[in-house]
Amino acid sequence: MVNKKLINELLNESACSSNSTKKTSCNRPKPGASSGGCAFEGAQIALFPYADVVHLVHGPATCIGASWETRATKTSYEGEDNTQMGYCTTINMNDVIFGGHKKLEESIKFIYEHKKPKAIFVYETCVTAMIGDDMDSVCSHATEELGIPVIVVHSPGFVGSKNLGSRLGGEAVLHQLIGTKEPETIHTYGINLIGEYNVTGDMWQYTHLLEEIGIKIVSTLAGDGRLEDIQTAHTAKLNVLVCAKSLVTMARKMEEKYNIPYVSVSFYGKRDTSNAIMTIVEAFQDESLIAKAKEVIQREEAKLEAKLEPFRDILKGKKAILNTGGNKSWSIASALQDIGLEVVATSIAKTTLEDIEIAKKYVPILMKVPANEQSKLIDEHKVDILLAGGRSLYTAIKKKISFVDVNQEKKISYGAYDGLTNLATDVVNSLQNRVFKVVATKAPWEAN
Repeated sequence: MVNKKLINELLNESACSSNSTKKTSCNRPKPGASSGGCAFEGAQIALFPYADVVHLVHGPATCIGASWETRATKTSYEGEDNTQMGYCTTINMNDVIFGGHKKLEESIKFIYEHKKPKAIFVYETCVTAMIGDDMDSVCSHATEELGIPVIVVHSPGFVGSKNLGSRLGGEAVLHQLIGTKEPETIHTYGINLIGEYNVTGDMWQYTHLLEEIGIKIVSTLAGDGRLEDIQTAHTAKLNVLVCAKSLVTMARKMEEKYNIPYVSVSFYGKRDTSNAIMTIVEAFQDESLIAKAKEVIQREEAKLEAKLEPFRDILKGKKAILNTGGNKSWSIASALQDIGLEVVATSIAKTTLEDIEIAKKYVPILMKVPANEQSKLIDEHKVDILLAGGRSLYTAIKKKISFVDVNQEKKISYGAYDGLTNLATDVVNSLQNRVFKVVATKAPWEAN
């Protein structure tokens, strides 16, 4: 059952200053507002990277069909990746009238018998929330009977936005998994990565550097995550929010409950990656750790500069516009500046007040309504390349400028030092691709 008190608490998160104003990315829903991503979708995004559990949607088949595998999250899990197949109870009209709890019980047993997962995450949807299925009772009984955690995620789409749904996913993990298992040893420099979804393997670009320095990754929420790791997350010494304001509630509550402080960082671009590493090590106040971090950073920055050198002349003087959402409005801007591009403008249409304040430090023009401002700015500033989601490709084609997809649908990592080389390569390839000049020209028979 949806907890109204919890919803109100998350809508007024004390650690998120934007919640005190009308402008917030997790505000109360308005009719039609869920078209940009509902709470159910947000909870799935936050938890799907756990490949060693089965994700079961308790609702109509249309819910799962609209949002499954929306992000290219990578996993190193050696067993069967259960996120590759959608599991759903397929509630129908008969279940709406008589209740869908029986179908939920049967679905959980079927999954356990055929997949033997380490846990099952069960997602509530609009329909099952409105008909009042007692999912907590069913899942609690299944946990006792099967001997594995069966986690209820109360995230029906109608309660709010995708951002709020991510917070609800974090709440489910915090109250039903974290602290339910003790590790054999506790590392002195253990951290949790929160809000890192490992899209296209971004996380793998920097975790090996942290480990080389002496930092232990206790758990991740949820990129390349493991059930047993998140159960022991309460033993970490520091929580690291990776470009994710949506899970700040989880970090705050873990600080209150387990006395784990948290920092917020970005691993996009040379400057921010180096700053992120230093922020993490300085939190431990260990001189040897700090010295090792500086050594690794100096080495990696030197390697990066050598790789970027061939691109400098091509990128010199080139101008870009960035149209994406959330923290990417400034984190990708920082990365673009690091490879030598001038970022003329960035979009703040789907951005919190905190991210807007950070974006102001990187970019001079903030677009509130990109659909109205983007084309005009391209002409006024003679922009060379547009970096955005796939839907903006048509704007680039019409304006005969280059284009790179930097949203979660991208196919290659742009994270940390090596990812910055990938970004520079894609930008240069796009700038040198003649198709953007040719595709918008008139056909020979239309020329006259």
